[in-house]
Amino acid sequence: MKELLWLVPALPFLGALTLIIAGGNLKRGAVPFVGAGSVGLSALVSLLIGIDFLSGSQAPFEQHLWTWFDVDGFAPQVALYLDSLSLVFIFVITFVGFLIHVYSAEFMHDDEGYARFFTFLNLFVGSMLMLVLANNLVLLYLGWEGVGLCSYLLIGFWYQEEKNGYAARKAFIITRVGDTAMAIGLFMLFRTFATLNIQDILSQAPGVWQVGSEAAVAVGLLLLGGAVGKSAQLPLQSWLPDAMAGPSPVSALIHAATMVTAGVYLISRMFTIFELAPVAQMWVGIIGALTLLISGFSALTQYDLKRILAYSTISQIGYMFLALGVGAFSSAIFHFMIHAFFKALLFLGAGAVILLLHHEHDIFRMGGLRKKLPVIYWTFLIGAGSLAALPFVTGGFYSKDQILWFAYAGEKGNMWFLVAAMAGAFITALYTFRMVFVTFFGTEKTHVAHHAGKAMTIPLVVLAILSTVGGFIELPHTMGHIQLFSDYLKPVLPAISLKDGIESSEWIIQLIAGGLSLSGVYIAYYLYVQSPKTVDRIKISISALHGYWFSGWGFDDLYNFLFVKPFLWLSRANKADVVDKAYDGVVVSTDYFHRGFAWTQSGIMRWYMMGIVIGTILVVTLSLIYY
Repeated sequence: MKELLWLVPALPFLGALTLIIAGGNLKRGAVPFVGAGSVGLSALVSLLIGIDFLSGSQAPFEQHLWTWFDVDGFAPQVALYLDSLSLVFIFVITFVGFLIHVYSAEFMHDDEGYARFFTFLNLFVGSMLMLVLANNLVLLYLGWEGVGLCSYLLIGFWYQEEKNGYAARKAFIITRVGDTAMAIGLFMLFRTFATLNIQDILSQAPGVWQVGSEAAVAVGLLLLGGAVGKSAQLPLQSWLPDAMAGPSPVSALIHAATMVTAGVYLISRMFTIFELAPVAQMWVGIIGALTLLISGFSALTQYDLKRILAYSTISQIGYMFLALGVGAFSSAIFHFMIHAFFKALLFLGAGAVILLLHHEHDIFRMGGLRKKLPVIYWTFLIGAGSLAALPFVTGGFYSKDQILWFAYAGEKGNMWFLVAAMAGAFITALYTFRMVFVTFFGTEKTHVAHHAGKAMTIPLVVLAILSTVGGFIELPHTMGHIQLFSDYLKPVLPAISLKDGIESSEWIIQLIAGGLSLSGVYIAYYLYVQSPKTVDRIKISISALHGYWFSGWGFDDLYNFLFVKPFLWLSRANKADVVDKAYDGVVVSTDYFHRGFAWTQSGIMRWYMMGIVIGTILVVTLSLIYY
C-alpha cells in the first residue's frame, strides 16, 4: 500500500484542477462532491497506508517520482518520505480536512464563489501534504509557500469588503518575513552540506558541527524565524487574529490541520539542528512560553467568538513550542494532534453559531443557546473542556499534562517554564469557559434563524469523539506505563531526558494543573453567570490594561510606528519618483546626443568632405605627437 503514497497529495491537487477547469460548468451539487470527495479519498488512502505501515516494520519509506531540476549537480527530486512523524501529520491533515470540507458543503452552499472556495481548500490541503511528505527542503519550501498563498486567497475570500483584503495582505506580508529568514537558513544548509535532502542533512550534521557551533545556532535561529512566522508566534503573531475575516471553515483549516502547525513540523523534522544549537532550542521554549501567556491574556478581553479562538490557537501553539524547546518532541506532536481535533471542533461550532444567529460574532449578543442548539452546545462543550484540559475526561488534559510535566522535569526545563505553563493553563480555562457561559447560558439575545443540517452536525460529533478518546493513546507515567504515542514516535524523534530523582513528583504537577483548570472554570462561572456586575467593575478598574490586552499588546501599533509609517513617509517623499530621476537623466542625455549627431547628417557633400579632412588632420597630428 505504501506505493500509493503519491496519491495522498495528488488527489487534492487533482480535485483543485478539476474545479479550476470545470468548476463553472459543474452543477452546484457536484462541486462539494469533487472537493470533499478528493480529500476523502486522500484520507482513505492515508488510512490504508497507515495500517500497512503500523502492521509492518515501521521503517521509513521513500518514494521517488521524478527529478525536479538539475543545475550544476544540484538535483532535488519530487520525492515523498513517509515515517512515523509524517504519518501523524497526513492523518490529521486529511481526516480533519475532509470533515471541514463536508461541513463547508452546507456552510457555503449559498455563496456565489462556491466552486472557487473548494478549489482553494483543496489547494490548501494538497500544499500542506506536500510540505509534510517532502524528502527535501526545496520541495518542503514549495509546500510552505503554497499554504501561504492559499491562506491569502482564503482569508480574503470575501474580497468585496476592504477589511478582508487588508487581513489577507497582512497575513501574507508578515509570514513573508519569517519565510525570508527560513530561505536564508536553507542557503546556509546547502552551502555547508551541498544538499537539501533532509535525511542527508540530519545524518551529516553531527559530524560537521559541534554542539553550540555558531553555524548551527545561526541556521537554527533562521529556521525558527520561519516557524515563528507560519505558526503565529511572538513577535510575528499579529496576523492570525485578523485572519478571522475568512469563512469559518477556513479558520478551522488554518488553525487545526494546516499552516499554523507547519512551524511545529519544521522544528520537529529538523530536530538534530536544534539539538546541535542549544541556544536556538532555548529560544524556541522562551518564545513558546511568552506567546502562550500574552495571547491568553488577550483572549480574556475579546468579544468576537472567532477572535477568542484565534488567540487560543496562538497560545496552544505556544505550548507546542515550549515542548519543543525543552526537548519533548513527542509531546509537542501529541498535543498538535489533540489540538487539531478540538480546535477544528470549536471553530466549526463557532461558525455554526455565527451562521445561525444571522452572522452575529459578539458573544455578548448571544446567550441562551444550549437549549436552542443542543448538538452544537454539547459538542462545543466537549471541545472547550479539551481546550481547558479538564482532568481525566478530555484529550487535552493528557496532551497538555505532558508538556507541563516536561517543562519542569526535563533536563532543559526549569521552574520558569513550569510557572508560565501553569499560568497559561489557568488563563485558558478561564477564557474558554467565559466564552461557553456567555454564549450558551443566560437569556437569548439574538433569535436563532434556523437549525444546522447533518452536513454541519456530523463533523462536530466525530470531532467531539476524537477530542475525547484521542487522549487515551498516551497516559501519564503515574497512571501506568502505557506510552503508545511516544513509543510510536521513538524511531523518529528522540526521547526527552529527565532530571535525576524527579519522576515521583509528576502526580503533584497533575494535581496542580487539574486544580488550576477547575478553578478557571469556577471563576468563569462565578463572574459571567452568578455575578456579571463584578466583571464590569473589574473592567473599569483596569480599563487601560484591558485595552492593551484587547489590542494584542499593541503589536500592530508598534509595527505601524516602526515600519508602516516610515514606509508611507518614504512613499510620499518619493511621490515624484526620485529614484527614477537618474534613469530620466540617461534618457535626456541620450536624446541630446542623438539630436547632436543627427545634425551632422545634413546631406551636404562639402560638409562631409570637410569632416573627412579635419579628421585626417587630427589623426596625423596625434600620430606625430605621440609616435
